[in-house]
Amino acid sequence: MKPAVKPQNPNFSSGPCSKYPGFTLDILNGALLGRSHRCGIAKERLNYSLKKTKEILGIPDDYIVGMVPGSDTGAIEMAMWNLLGPRGVDVVNFESFGKTWANDVKNQLKIEDMQSISADYGYLPDLSKVNFDHDVVMTWNGTTSGVKIPNGDWIPDDRKGLTIVDATSAVFAMEIPWNKVDVLTFSWQKVLGGEGAHGMLVMSPRAVERIESYMPPWPMPKVLQLRKKDKLMMDIFEGSPINTPSMLCVEDYIKALEWADSIGGLKGLIKKSNENLNEIEKFVETHDWIDFLPVSKDIRSNTSVCLKIKLDQDQLNALVKLLDKEGAAYDCKSYKDAPAGLRFWCGATVNKEDVACMLQWLEWAYGEVTKS
Repeated sequence: MKPAVKPQNPNFSSGPCSKYPGFTLDILNGALLGRSHRCGIAKERLNYSLKKTKEILGIPDDYIVGMVPGSDTGAIEMAMWNLLGPRGVDVVNFESFGKTWANDVKNQLKIEDMQSISADYGYLPDLSKVNFDHDVVMTWNGTTSGVKIPNGDWIPDDRKGLTIVDATSAVFAMEIPWNKVDVLTFSWQKVLGGEGAHGMLVMSPRAVERIESYMPPWPMPKVLQLRKKDKLMMDIFEGSPINTPSMLCVEDYIKALEWADSIGGLKGLIKKSNENLNEIEKFVETHDWIDFLPVSKDIRSNTSVCLKIKLDQDQLNALVKLLDKEGAAYDCKSYKDAPAGLRFWCGATVNKEDVACMLQWLEWAYGEVTKS
């Protein structure tokens, strides 16, 4: 039967992701609109956002955190354009964005000693093939495949190259082994449900040393530059970004960080994401027409949950439209380059009650589109 109750929040998009529970625009009333981002009070807010990020994620004291333009894409490109070149490069990729980074290393930076270690959607590559004498670029969680790297045990402590990690759909939902990571990037619009266009760049002392000892051979646009007179531009990591940020978005990010604190910080965020995934796991176990895209549980993402479903393309399109029309689930179709299916965001800004309610509507919608 058609469910009688709808999710209170039907936003299951994987980016921009759902705002945290209780959010209203009134929360942003104190934002520093019309003020220079270089004035004292604005710089304090910017610096506070960086310090709060470091605190909640448990980033080591000797790592630095900066705000950069261009969302996660800008942050990962900034890292690659500034750091890559003196060594060979291995790119671990198992979904569309990882393939993009591999393409950029090969065709934009034109690094000849480059190895792409790849796998099809739903699988993790053979990580034993990675050469850690090289620099290594990877996505920690495949937003478009629902596959995650389960841990950092395979990354040696005595590696010679740098590890550069796109973790935009992993941070605030998974434990990051910081001793295995030299550079990490993410964006606000993912796990904390912030707004788009701003990226975050986390760098280890090893990465800083690379910046200050190596000059890339290619021209560097201003918006990507991290170096000035052979030194890292530390202003970026002290509340003075390269270009003008939106102070409205900054305030929104700060409020999301404070909300995260209120539910128990990183542990609370991970717990909520795992509970949301568990709702879908219980559903999949009892319905033979739906399954996870990842081939094994240990690599199953708890944020971008990707599913395959026994429908032809027309039926799948009809199901997605029906969920949207009923206000039961928005933006849940799989990514355009991924295998046809469904993708539900299950990060901590989503409540498990809404996931459970949405699944009732999914079951009903499946019945509707498969009626003979």
